[in-house]
Amino acid sequence: MTCYLSPNAWRDVLYNAVRNTPGGVPAAATFLTVRRGRSIHTETLRARLRGVDGEWINLEMLELLTEWMQECRDPNALKWLSTLNQQYGMVAMALPPAPAGGWPCEAEAIQKKLLQLGVEGGSLTALGMRVTEDKRVEPAEAEQMCAQIMGEVELLLRLHRNVRRAAGLEVDL
Repeated sequence: MTCYLSPNAWRDVLYNAVRNTPGGVPAAATFLTVRRGRSIHTETLRARLRGVDGEWINLEMLELLTEWMQECRDPNALKWLSTLNQQYGMVAMALPPAPAGGWPCEAEAIQKKLLQLGVEGGSLTALGMRVTEDKRVEPAEAEQMCAQIMGEVELLLRLHRNVRRAAGLEVDL
C-alpha cells in the first residue's frame, strides 16, 4: 500500500529527505542511537517521522536528523524547515557564512554590497520589463526572475548582517 506524501507538509518533506539520504531510515536510526545514547528501532523512527498512530518526533531528534543529513551532504537536509516556515507564512533562507570575525573593514563591505545592489536592481528591472513586455509571464521567465529576486534578497540579508556588525550590534541572522 502506497501512502501520499505531500510536498507542502513539513513532516512528509522530512520523511522523504531522511529516506533519500544514503542509508535511509535505518542509517538515521543508527545515527540517533549513537548520538543520543538511547536505542531507537528503525520502524519506531519511521512511525515518528510519519506521525503514525499518534507518534511524534521531538525537536532534539529533528536537530540531530538535520545534522546527520548535512553530514551526508544531502541537499534537502533543510527543506523540511523551509516547508514548515511556509506553512506559517514565513520564509527561511540559507545564507553563506560571514568570514570568521567579520570583514577587515565592515564599512567597505557595506559600500561594495550597496554598489552591487544597484547593479543587481538594474538587472532585475531590465529582466522584469523584458519578461512582462507581452503582458504574460511564462514559467521559464518566472524562474529566471525568481532566481534574480532571491539573489538580491540574499545580498540584502548579507548587507543587514554587515550593518549590524559595523555598528557593534548583535548579528541576528
